[in-house]
This record gives sequence, structure tokens and C-alpha cells, in this order.
Amino acid sequence: MISMSSFHAMLIPLLIGMILLATGFNFRDKPVGVFGMWVGMLLILGTVVYKILAKLAE
Repeated sequence: MISMSSFHAMLIPLLIGMILLATGFNFRDKPVGVFGMWVGMLLILGTVVYKILAKLAE
């Protein structure tokens, strides 16, 4: 079973990344919107890659 601290450590970057993707998409015509989408995408992908590598190392 996954512990709650591990769950929150995974959930918080995912939620922040989704919020950045959504707000960045709303402002996609401005450079700050494109940057927000990049950061959001990197947060989500980084979290997923980290969890995959952690499972492979077990």
C-alpha cells in the first residue's frame, strides 16, 4: 500500500503541473503562457519518470 506522504509527494507536482498547463493554454499567445505549458509538462513528465525509475529500482 502506498503511504500518504508518498502519495502527496506525487500528487502535488501533478496538480501544479496540470494547473500550469491549463493556465498556460489560456495564455498561449503570450510567451509566459508557453513557458507555463512547458513547466507544467515537465513537472508531470518528471513525476511520472521518477515513479517509474523508483519502481524499477525496487
